[in-house]
Amino acid sequence: MRFLCISDVHGELNALRAVLATAERRGYQKILVAGDLCFPGPEPLETWRTLQREQAICVQGVTDKALATMDPARLEELAADPAQKAIARKFLEARKAIGELVLERLRRLPTHHRMTLEDGRELLLVHGSPEDPTEPITHDLDDDEILALIGDDPADVIVCGMAHTPFVREVSDVTVINVGSVGDAPGGGVGHATFIETSPQGIIIDPITVPLDDLAVGM
Repeated sequence: MRFLCISDVHGELNALRAVLATAERRGYQKILVAGDLCFPGPEPLETWRTLQREQAICVQGVTDKALATMDPARLEELAADPAQKAIARKFLEARKAIGELVLERLRRLPTHHRMTLEDGRELLLVHGSPEDPTEPITHDLDDDEILALIGDDPADVIVCGMAHTPFVREVSDVTVINVGSVGDAPGGGVGHATFIETSPQGIIIDPITVPLDDLAVGM
């Protein structure tokens, strides 16, 4: 099985299309998405629809939960300065664009998704970390800090996002694969993705970086 693993699309449809276009040329069978699907980018609904057409396996990210559960009136009340008010307006616009049906589906997304790989190991898909889906595993953590975020019920392979910076680490026989961000990579101009090819002999991990400026034009 060849998985395309992505995260943190954040409603950036052109970035998602660019990454998918590159991935399709290389081939994959299934998409795994580690949360933060629709917000705060300009096209939350079509981003959701694109992932649904791809039959992507998605887990819930922080912005997905916020969109689905936060009280819009309360958010406006708490907005104390122009920047916060602008975020509140964007939040309300995204909720309106998505509609109640999709908001309910975002609310029901699982925070963890587990699957057994062909070599018998277990893969866990999560937004932040197994112990706390709202706490990211970042590249600058030491092994003890990562183990604390893995917690007492680890998988053999952890696919996560939230940190927006991709990396692969081996910590106490656990492979941690942070797949970066499609829609909000540090510095902009690129989208991240990682191919994971599984077989009875093991897995092959292939991170890629997709330039967005050329591929996203006209999409």
